[in-house]
Amino acid sequence: MLYTICIALILVASVLVILAVLVQNPKSGMAANFGASNQVMGVRETTNFLEKFTWAMAIAIVLLSLVATLAMDRSKVAESNTEIARDAKALQERVLETEAPAVIPQAEIPAAEAPATEAPSETPATQPAE
Repeated sequence: MLYTICIALILVASVLVILAVLVQNPKSGMAANFGASNQVMGVRETTNFLEKFTWAMAIAIVLLSLVATLAMDRSKVAESNTEIARDAKALQERVLETEAPAVIPQAEIPAAEAPATEAPSETPATQPAE
């Protein structure tokens, strides 16, 4: 139950971080060089609040992730780990059973080109029948 609540809160905090980042004005970079300064009539305080809010949500996501990890049901984790180990073993056996050795693709090195002054040798298109 606690795990589900933590995951739901992480999702809400993630959406809030996305919205807060999208609302913030860029402080530097190419976009700031082309636009007019927006530090007029309280915008600085709004930016300050959004920055603090973004940091708070990021910290909340980290803490909720740790709590969710600790709240996971141990039996489900053990069951999942045994399924992963079984799948990995089956995959290893399948790889070892293949008889054809693994082919490593090789890059072709282009041949040195002949000088442009030489004419290519011409061969007759048809050979006379003997």
